[in-house]
Amino acid sequence: MTARVAFVFPGQGSQSVGMLNSFANDPMVRYVLRRASAALGEDIARLIAEGPAEQLELTVNTQPCMLAACYAVYSCWRAAGGSQPEMMAGHSLGEYTALVAAEAIALEEAVPLVRFRAQAMQEAVPVGVGAMAAIVGLDEARIVAACAQAGLDQVVEPVNFNAPDQVVIAGHRAAVQRACEVAKGLGARRAVTLAVSVPFHCSLLAPAADRLRARLPTVAVHRPSVSVINNIDVAVETDPARIRDALARQAAGPVRWTQIIRAMSERGITYVVECGPGKVLSALTRRIAPELNSLSISDPATLSQALLALGS
Repeated sequence: MTARVAFVFPGQGSQSVGMLNSFANDPMVRYVLRRASAALGEDIARLIAEGPAEQLELTVNTQPCMLAACYAVYSCWRAAGGSQPEMMAGHSLGEYTALVAAEAIALEEAVPLVRFRAQAMQEAVPVGVGAMAAIVGLDEARIVAACAQAGLDQVVEPVNFNAPDQVVIAGHRAAVQRACEVAKGLGARRAVTLAVSVPFHCSLLAPAADRLRARLPTVAVHRPSVSVINNIDVAVETDPARIRDALARQAAGPVRWTQIIRAMSERGITYVVECGPGKVLSALTRRIAPELNSLSISDPATLSQALLALGS
């Protein structure tokens, strides 16, 4: 049976200093990083390769660096003879990488755009006001109920539906802490506060969504060459105005990753390939839809394995 392939791109959290070092001599990687660096007016190739980690971990640096790194790995796949996938998606920030890989947004426009997005997100909520936590071992309905019970006069919401038994919540710090305790009382195996400076994807980020909505009309968006399933609606959009609208809403709305992977399976996809640093999404694919074949490409060895597995 012919493989039907989707590529998925990770978001913030999968970055690490040296994440492209195994591709250090690859001309395609160097080319992509030169383009991204020129678009930002700074040498992000050096930051990716050498750090320091504290600089790479800053949201305003992480987002453009991850986009460039993931797109560089995808470019290596294509340059090595890898076929164009049938479908794409990206987790949060990764949705922008998917749109670049699908030729909907040029790399040179996407890199400054995600830096703007990062700044808008960071500035929407003062450091220390918000928090995020991962709830493990509790179904979505009870996590929604825990947030409703714990909110009181503050915001706490499910924001990343990562897998059937893993949902990330975000909002005001105290409300997130209360929701963690309620969730544990409802049977959650764990409730772990995440080390982040921004409560991503919750309604506290509405100011960031508004700033993105104002900025996005200045960015050239084209009809994607590959179907991209978006985070906010689990929908495939082809109209540039609707793509921009979904990106703006995504900043203050949930990432519906479980539904995205299930939608890929329902549409006949047989292989889901994570493209870029880390293996977070590959692990989630196996938990969400074990019937799918899950691969990851993060270095030349895994690139060769994927080429062999997919007959490219």
